[in-house]
Amino acid sequence: MFKKSWRPLAGKAFRIGVGFSFTAIALLHVLGFAPTDVVKRLDYLIYDVRLRAQAQKPELDSRIVIVDIDEKSLSEVGRWPWSRDVVANLIVELTDKLGAAVVSFDIVFAEPQQSDALQAMDALASKSPGLANELKGMRAGIESQFDRDAQLAKVLVDRPVVLGYYLNQDSNALSGALPPALFKKSQLGTLSLDSTSWQGYGANIPILQRNAEGGYFNPIVDEDGTVRSVPLLAQFNDAYYQSFALATLRRALGNPQVIPVFPEGVDDDYGAVELIALRSPDVELDIPVERGLLTRVHFRAKGGPNAGGYRYVSAADVLAGALKPEDIEGRIVLVGTTAPGLLDLRSTPVNPAYPGVEVHANVISGMLDSAYKLRPEFSQGLLFVTVLLVGTVLSVTMPILSATWSLLVALTVLVLSVVINSLLYFQAGLVLPVAVVLLLVLAIFMFDVAYGYLAESRSKRQMVDLFGEYVAPELVFEMAADPSRYSMEGESRELTVLFSDVRGFTTISESLQPNELREYINEYLTVMSEIIRAHRGTLDKYIGDAIMAFWGAPIADPEHAKLATQAAIAMQEDAVRLNEKFAARGWPKLAIGVGVNTGQMRVGDMGSKIRRAYTVMGDAVNLGSRLEGITKTYGVGVIVGPQTKAAFPEMTFQELDAVKVKGKNEPVSIFAPVGESNRLDADTLSAVEKWSEMLQAFRAQNWKQARNLLGEIQSNVVLNPTLRHLYGHRMDYFEANPPAEGWDGVTQFDTK
Repeated sequence: MFKKSWRPLAGKAFRIGVGFSFTAIALLHVLGFAPTDVVKRLDYLIYDVRLRAQAQKPELDSRIVIVDIDEKSLSEVGRWPWSRDVVANLIVELTDKLGAAVVSFDIVFAEPQQSDALQAMDALASKSPGLANELKGMRAGIESQFDRDAQLAKVLVDRPVVLGYYLNQDSNALSGALPPALFKKSQLGTLSLDSTSWQGYGANIPILQRNAEGGYFNPIVDEDGTVRSVPLLAQFNDAYYQSFALATLRRALGNPQVIPVFPEGVDDDYGAVELIALRSPDVELDIPVERGLLTRVHFRAKGGPNAGGYRYVSAADVLAGALKPEDIEGRIVLVGTTAPGLLDLRSTPVNPAYPGVEVHANVISGMLDSAYKLRPEFSQGLLFVTVLLVGTVLSVTMPILSATWSLLVALTVLVLSVVINSLLYFQAGLVLPVAVVLLLVLAIFMFDVAYGYLAESRSKRQMVDLFGEYVAPELVFEMAADPSRYSMEGESRELTVLFSDVRGFTTISESLQPNELREYINEYLTVMSEIIRAHRGTLDKYIGDAIMAFWGAPIADPEHAKLATQAAIAMQEDAVRLNEKFAARGWPKLAIGVGVNTGQMRVGDMGSKIRRAYTVMGDAVNLGSRLEGITKTYGVGVIVGPQTKAAFPEMTFQELDAVKVKGKNEPVSIFAPVGESNRLDADTLSAVEKWSEMLQAFRAQNWKQARNLLGEIQSNVVLNPTLRHLYGHRMDYFEANPPAEGWDGVTQFDTK
């Protein structure tokens, strides 16, 4: 789990310091001293994803009906704005005939309606001065009949109607008349409300607003231009006014009193309101709010007539009398528009073109259902503690953990943060910021990974330099490029092993001074090791003057037998060149024997608790060692086993004998490489053929034919003096002492 103790303490201290620096930056963000737009937007994203998930399967809220001034209404009734008498008919239809509990207009009637007839009379009077007095008297008599605003105002009297208006920040933009305030600032005494404050307004004309309830429909637009919350109360001058949604709900409930409820045990000027309480003999409704007296919009659906959150009916159908009382009776009716040309579409988390009227519907539904999501007052303190705890733990532990454990810890903290935050959101309705925690974890982890990668790269280069003394550098680089492909675990696979030994090393060591012997053996081992590396071999170990190497691991190579054989031949060639150097220095002659064998071997990290090594074991390995030991018997430099010979068809091999080496019960054929076939002359190839015929005659006990064939071979490459003497002596012996019946020509070796 923990990284190696050689990791520099200075590096750990540096990483811990950087982790605490990230933590300090995160804490400054939490405290508001260094707000970061990226963090805010990530919190918005997380919040919006949850809202969209909830809006995927909406449930119809039958308590609210939206009367839509849609394209159909504009086509059948006429372009907007409609005449006040049309609006009056709509109100009468919804309240008197269909029994709506309240009808709220998400519309501002900001200008008086001018009568076309009266305007025509005024124009005629201006053109005909002689008729001016007569027309003036006539106008006074019929003016009331054409005053549509007055007629609409009469309809509003004693009917449950709420008119909307908007607030703004322009103190010079004051139009229309505000409805009565809920309460004055002076009524709060020493208490202070933390609310939004506005400088101007655009309201309904006075004659209409005097006869109806009123509420502003300003939402809160966040930095990214998205609507997520609405202030239920807002301040203008020294008074507080109610929102459109709150005014609608209160009118439907019989206008209960609005009481701001402050948390117990806080200073009067703290400003935080815990609840907006609606109180009447029949109503007790508590509405939790955030700072600014905000309530978050609980979006039920993606918005629009076909989304399924609310029932939409066309205003044209209402005016045509197409609805039945059971469609509207006792319900809250919101009159608004989805027609794009009337510009009441809002950007929301669930839909970038969300009907504004449905935003208010969602707020009302949330208050009726007591379904609130809010950021509590303690959120900043909780976030501060969380960031401090997470940052401290990760800053201290990451530098001492391995890469795997660092990843697991980081993922665990990330998952726990998201899960706990989600549980608090869905189960307790708490909106707690989590982005700064997630980004802090990622920052510390990514820095740890980056630093570890750089340190690991440096260590890897050191490892390459170290293993380059034993393994071909290109193999080390290949392994370093994708370490996941390689394992030190033991496995069985076909490999080729090579053993090399200096002949007569005891005599050599006795004839040289210690320093000379050290130089002698070091130069020999260096040259031979470079040959092994050049042929992509893995140098296993030095055993005194002996060398053990293998091919095909750790990187699999289908040409392992070929490469090992070529390396063995190259070692013999370089031994000749070394002899020239040694002879010039008066050192003893160098002669080596090399055994090469291919077969199934066990390869991996093997050894004891004290020392382990990446090596090979098995019968095929033992046979390779035995083959090296009998090279001097046959007077050849290299002997290979049958599988090695079969795996290198481009090479011409000379079968030397069939033998049973010590420790093996089954005989094996042994071979000496003569040369690559395409490079051998005809005489050498012919000599190899005659040698094969000689062996057949020898094994058939046809001593005369075997002796004749042996005499015909003139090539020293195929028939060296030791080999000629060996088989000549065997023929002499067997002629005098014929083999027993069943003799198979196999030579038994009882020593290593």
